[in-house]
Amino acid sequence: MIDAGVETLILGSFPSVASLGKAQYYGHPQNQFWRLVGAAIGEPLSEMDYETRKRTLLAHRIGLWDVIGACVREGSLDADIREPRHNDFVRVTGVASGLRRIFFNGKSAGKFERQFATWGYDTAVLPSSSPAYTLSYAAKLEQWRRIGVAARAVTAAGTPARRSTAPVARRASHAPRSKC
Repeated sequence: MIDAGVETLILGSFPSVASLGKAQYYGHPQNQFWRLVGAAIGEPLSEMDYETRKRTLLAHRIGLWDVIGACVREGSLDADIREPRHNDFVRVTGVASGLRRIFFNGKSAGKFERQFATWGYDTAVLPSSSPAYTLSYAAKLEQWRRIGVAARAVTAAGTPARRSTAPVARRASHAPRSKC
């Protein structure tokens, strides 16, 4: 879920069985993603239908994607992922030329953090929103609030910030296709 206005990207690892079945990001009802991001940006995302959630994130210049495009996995745990085929990140930068920051949802996706940082992006690994990661909601939210701070940083008095296609996007567009 990316458009030309995206400046902040949240990368997960690979969708859960429930998410794949619903064809929705973070579709498992116990996953805390929509609550966490909603609290971080001041929007009641968990109360919205899926299409409204997506539009609201995009209005805040936030996109969603996964580092893995295909894999073999029994169940939904990241630890069970086998034979991962990583997504081609050039597809993202081709659409979102103003992308500046990337947040990773959990340690599995976060394995790519250093690589994206070398490409010039502001990066951070956040605690997983998965119900399998047992850190308390309050402790997760404390770190996930960084998304809201980043989203607010790109606006001034409710007006979208001017977009830049400067070096960050150009560096990322030359990223090796085999990595992500």
